[in-house]
Amino acid sequence: MVVSAVLTACAGPYQYYEGTGVHDAQEAEVAGGWENVDGTRVVLRKDATARFEKLDGQDFDFEDGWRLSGTGTWKLTDDDGGQVVRLALTARTGVESRSYTTVTDTATLEPPSTYSWSFSVDRDQHGELKLFFFYGDPDVGNAYVMTREAGS
Repeated sequence: MVVSAVLTACAGPYQYYEGTGVHDAQEAEVAGGWENVDGTRVVLRKDATARFEKLDGQDFDFEDGWRLSGTGTWKLTDDDGGQVVRLALTARTGVESRSYTTVTDTATLEPPSTYSWSFSVDRDQHGELKLFFFYGDPDVGNAYVMTREAGS
């Protein structure tokens, strides 16, 4: 018993995450502008192309502190645990750094020229869509949440 408790003590909230259970979102509902409180903006166009502004890295990449801007593609997929929006940055047009990030080894922090994200699709208490991914240490379970852009 003690051994299993020690082994599972390091299992963070999203290590066993099985999805939101949302299976009813439509591509037309997902298309449009999305934003994050940190100034991130993502536009998912109906033709499956996308524009990214200041989008942070997912999982541990978030801790590197870079924020990517550029263009790419998106696709709404449906897995057993729920729907996922898969974003691919194919042409990077800019790189920024979060000002509050502590950089310890700049030699290893070259931002990628292409990148992929997987945003889980969920609904809030009003039935409105929100997109999110987890970032940083899996034991903490931080969520990077994108909400519908005002007027979108």
